[in-house]
Amino acid sequence: MPRPPESPSEPATARPRIRRFTAVEHQVHRATATLMAVCVLTAGCLYLPFLAELVGRRALVVTVHEWSGILLPLPLLLGLGSRALRADLTRLNRYGPHDRHWLRAALRRRGGRRAGKFNAGQKLYAAWIAGAVLVMLGTGLLMWSTLPQALGLTRAGGTLVPLVWRTGATFVHDWLALAVVIVIAGHVWKAFGDPESRRGLRTGTVDAQWARREHPLWVDGADAVDGVHDVDGVHDVDGVHDVDDGDEDGRGGEGKEDA
Repeated sequence: MPRPPESPSEPATARPRIRRFTAVEHQVHRATATLMAVCVLTAGCLYLPFLAELVGRRALVVTVHEWSGILLPLPLLLGLGSRALRADLTRLNRYGPHDRHWLRAALRRRGGRRAGKFNAGQKLYAAWIAGAVLVMLGTGLLMWSTLPQALGLTRAGGTLVPLVWRTGATFVHDWLALAVVIVIAGHVWKAFGDPESRRGLRTGTVDAQWARREHPLWVDGADAVDGVHDVDGVHDVDGVHDVDDGDEDGRGGEGKEDA
């Protein structure tokens, strides 16, 4: 029996909801965000004098900073066993004409921005932060005090060979870290401006009306991966349009190809 139209004043929790993320994706995001926060906070304690004096124990802070940075890619690597996560990574790396239209409309502050599961801004952020993490990891390893000895790259005096590697790595690492902090601050600011988006990442489901308004191509199946659409609006259990995901794949009915 068709569901009656929802009243605009009805609470979001009482409206039909669509499965957006799996538990695996939620945990990967939470673990990555936690490690990134530890990296940023410990970096602040190392570079800002007033924080360094307040926290103290510099050797411990350095160790925590190093290992949180080394472990940063680990949650994503472990999460690659999830088909839903792999499908979303494919979506994040796939751009279409609608993404150009979205960016043009965003720059001109216009409405009517049609997007798939992820809009163009989210795709650009994901690509930039992934590249930044890899560069930060590489330069951080060159700066790591125990790495030169482990690789046998030290002279009798204990200096890195060549020394210019460490100097250049420090320069890139420090300035890129500042850029990362600014970009992440913008990401958090945008997230706080969209409570339903945060709710979707926290609970795995989003309001159906919000999804149709903000991500219509995803709801319609236009950004299906390998012809598989992860929104199944046929099965409705306790008000939630669930995903027939089997092994937490997030796979649903067939969807049409991207335009």
